[in-house]
Amino acid sequence: MPILTLSTDIGQRDYIVGALKGQFLQLLPTINIVDITHYLSQTNYPLAAYTCNNAYKYYPDGTYHLILVNVFESAFDHFLIANYNNQYIICPDNGLITMIAGVKPLEIVKVPVTKNANLLTITGDLAAAVLKLEEYRTISAAGAPALEIVEKYPLKPTAGPDWIEGQILFIDNFENVVINITRQDFEEHGRGRSFKIMFKRNETIEKLSQNYAGVPEHEKMAWFNSAGYLEIALRNGNIAGLFGLQGYSEQMQKVNAAAGNKWFYQTIRVFFEN
Repeated sequence: MPILTLSTDIGQRDYIVGALKGQFLQLLPTINIVDITHYLSQTNYPLAAYTCNNAYKYYPDGTYHLILVNVFESAFDHFLIANYNNQYIICPDNGLITMIAGVKPLEIVKVPVTKNANLLTITGDLAAAVLKLEEYRTISAAGAPALEIVEKYPLKPTAGPDWIEGQILFIDNFENVVINITRQDFEEHGRGRSFKIMFKRNETIEKLSQNYAGVPEHEKMAWFNSAGYLEIALRNGNIAGLFGLQGYSEQMQKVNAAAGNKWFYQTIRVFFEN
């Protein structure tokens, strides 16, 4: 039974999500459709990449992942399907594929879609492409090879001999703060040394917890979340709001659009001590 996941910026206040599910079910009645989220930001591609990449790793080989984010940013006549880690990512040619994968996948095809059409016409074209892929079991059945695509990549942490600096990637519904420093980054640069995580007004955290129960109520804490990223929080509190921490700024990105493939974040620095 094929699986299709949906990650969009559409929301769920109208009929669109239900209608596009119907399009796929008409052509593939046995397909299992899974909602990841319908509340991605139109312009915050790093957040979309973080969300999708960390969800997709739990799905079996052959899963289709449809991403609809900022679809009508500019005129287009195709979508992309990429074979990445034996799964298929389907999205506009707007840089999301490389944002999610961190590399340009080796197998990518262009799927022709109706020009100047509404979203449901386009998703109908994509449903037909998935049907072809299911029937012929080869990505080439869905379209011609995409030799050139839009490529965008997330920022990586920067580091020196005794420090590593990351960017605030995501602030969740509890206003816990996720930073783009992975456990591997931390361990490679820290090499077992003591450390201080420093943020607003010289606030510091000097130990890692296993989970939120690892500190007393209302105390600052840091841990590596289930996605393997450094996260700082205030137990039963609001660390982002209390300390004025902000993630990627959509407004700043609009103002600085001329800067090209640059993203704007607030930074968090970790100092290691010998």
